[in-house]
Amino acid sequence: MAPVTLAPETPLKRTPLHDLHVSLGAKMVPFSGYEMPVQYPLGVLKEHLWTREKAGLFDVAHMGLCFLQGPDHATTARALESLVPADLISLKPGQQRYTQLLDGSGGILDDLMVTRSPEPVENGTLVLVVNAACKDADFAHIRSRLPADVKLFVTSERALLALQGPAAAAVLEPHFAGATDLAFMTGRFGKLLGQTVFLTRSGYTGEDGYEIAAPADSASAIWQALAADPRVQPIGLGARDSLRLEAGLCLYGHDIDTTTSPIEAGLAWSIQKRRRLEGGFPGAARIQRELQDGPSRRRVGIKPDGRAPAREGAEILSASGEKIGTVTSGGFGPTVNGPIAMGYVASDNAKPGSKVQLVVRGKPLPAEIVSLPFAPHRYFRK
Repeated sequence: MAPVTLAPETPLKRTPLHDLHVSLGAKMVPFSGYEMPVQYPLGVLKEHLWTREKAGLFDVAHMGLCFLQGPDHATTARALESLVPADLISLKPGQQRYTQLLDGSGGILDDLMVTRSPEPVENGTLVLVVNAACKDADFAHIRSRLPADVKLFVTSERALLALQGPAAAAVLEPHFAGATDLAFMTGRFGKLLGQTVFLTRSGYTGEDGYEIAAPADSASAIWQALAADPRVQPIGLGARDSLRLEAGLCLYGHDIDTTTSPIEAGLAWSIQKRRRLEGGFPGAARIQRELQDGPSRRRVGIKPDGRAPAREGAEILSASGEKIGTVTSGGFGPTVNGPIAMGYVASDNAKPGSKVQLVVRGKPLPAEIVSLPFAPHRYFRK
C-alpha cells in the first residue's frame, strides 16, 4: 500500500484585532478558518447578560465584505435578484435587507445582508456581508453569474465590528454624530475617530446595535475608543451564539444549509410580495409551492422541561416516541435561565404547545414546541 501524504494544515487567519484580543486575555479558538476569541475573562454567561443589559463589542472582521457595482441601481439589483429571493430593486438609498443565496432546488447556499449605498455617486452599488465559512464560495458563485456590466469587488482593507445592546446608541453617538437617528436596517457613511466608516443599524443578537465597517488599520483604535466606555465589554463567539439562539436567529451550516429552504426555515418574511408572485430566482417553483401549500417540515423553538440542554444532532420524538425531527442548535439561554433549542420537525408537529421528547445522552426527555424568539427582539424602530 502506497504511503499517504497528508496535506499540511492550513494556518489560521487572523483579524486586524487579533493582538488586542490576546492582550485582553481572550481564549482564542479556530473558527471558520480564523483564530477568534470564544470568550474573555468575564466568561460567556456574564458576557451574554452584559450585552442584554448594556453594550457588547464584537469582532466580526472574519465575515466577508464585498461590493456589487453596476451602471445604475436597477441593473445591479436585478443581477443579484437572479440569485436571491429578496426584492432589492425597491431598496431605498441606505436601506438594508436580509436574504439568502439559493441553489437550483431552493436550498440555501448562504444567508447575507444587502445594503444599497446611500451615496448618490454610488447609485449602482450594493454592499454585501456574507458568512466567513462561505465567503470564498459565495464570491465565486456570484461573480460567475453576473452580467458583463455588473462587477463584484472584494475588500480586505476593511474590518467589521459590531456594537450590540440597549446602551449601544448612547455609546456610539459621541464618536459618530447622528448614530442615534439611524433607523433599524439602514446604513450611512460618516466619520469615526477621523476615519470614514460605513455604519449600519443592525446585528445578530436581537438587541439594538450597529455594525461598523472601518479601515482595517484603524480597527484597533476604534475598538479601544468604544471599549473605554464603562458600559462596554468585549464579547466572544460563545455569547454571540447564545444571544442569536435566544433571538431565534439561524446560524448557517447548522439551522440552514442546502438541505433547507427559506420557507422551511421560517424565513418567508424575507421574501417580499413581488418576488413571491414573480419568482425569477433559483428554486422559485419549490418556494412558491411551499408558500401556497406549506412545507413538509418547519423550524421550531423547543423548550426542554428540565435543566439538561439538548445539543445539535439530538433526535426530536413525538409524545408517542416516533422520530419527527432533529435539533439544529441547542444550549443554555442565560436570559431565560434554562435550556433552549431549535430544530426541524414534521409540520404536523410544529404547533406551539405540542409536547415532544428530546433524546439527550440516549434518554428521551420531555420538552415542548414554543414560539420563537425565546427572548424578545429589541431593535430600534422609528
